[in-house]
Amino acid sequence: MRYLPGEPQQLPGNRQGLANYEARHFHFSVKDCVATLTLNRPERKNPLTFDSYAELRDLFRALAYADDVNAVVVTGAGDNFCSGGDVHEIIGPLTKLDMPGLLAFTRMTGDVVKAMRACPQPVIAAIDGVCAGAGAILALASDIRFGTARSKTAFLFTRVGLAGCDMGACAILPRIIGQGRASELLYTGRAMNGEEAERWGFFNRLSTPETVLADAQQFAADLVRGPTFAHGMTKKMLQQEWNMGVDEAIEAEAQAQAICMMTNDFHRAYHAFVAKQRPTFEGD
Repeated sequence: MRYLPGEPQQLPGNRQGLANYEARHFHFSVKDCVATLTLNRPERKNPLTFDSYAELRDLFRALAYADDVNAVVVTGAGDNFCSGGDVHEIIGPLTKLDMPGLLAFTRMTGDVVKAMRACPQPVIAAIDGVCAGAGAILALASDIRFGTARSKTAFLFTRVGLAGCDMGACAILPRIIGQGRASELLYTGRAMNGEEAERWGFFNRLSTPETVLADAQQFAADLVRGPTFAHGMTKKMLQQEWNMGVDEAIEAEAQAQAICMMTNDFHRAYHAFVAKQRPTFEGD
């Protein structure tokens, strides 16, 4: 039931479906508004290539306009999440590029994180086995992380002679696990096992290897049954308020909450409460 006047948003070109999107460099499927994105090179522990970086960037940008995806699960095929950039297909060619080419590459990889953080859908990572380098950054850029005890998460950029400040790691990781712990991982490049990652707050929870993907998908499905417009607003505020003082954040949240109060979902929740029923949210 709709409680507010006004037609649903139908601006030409501003909404698009992704349920039938055919990915070229990973696997992508949608069921009941939950998308599952699977890095699918298990024989190499699911490394990234120039092409997969570009497609990830473009897909997460497109999700901002998707009207049939309300949550995204990111995982890896086989027994690993992602081993980072492919040594032969990325690292080797990078040693031959000039500075403009290198900067174009590092900006492209950073744009993947920007797109993940900017899309309104909650992104849930299901992590087993190796989660290293750029793979650890994909996990870091997600909103929620499910792991396993046997998983190994490593920001191993210093192991290949690079700084630990890759793809936003120095900005995001300290906010999740604290400055000191982040500094240790980014300086040393050592791996966290799953139990340490959960204890430090990097993983939201641990699952078994057999259930980690299903657990993440169930969590996503539960979110999809909630007020998805409001979830998008929550994600926007979590991102924006990193750069705000407390007073500015309180004002921004006042405006955001007032917008959410003008949704049908807010009215549905009220009428369901009065009727002693469970609300059915529709995301409008």
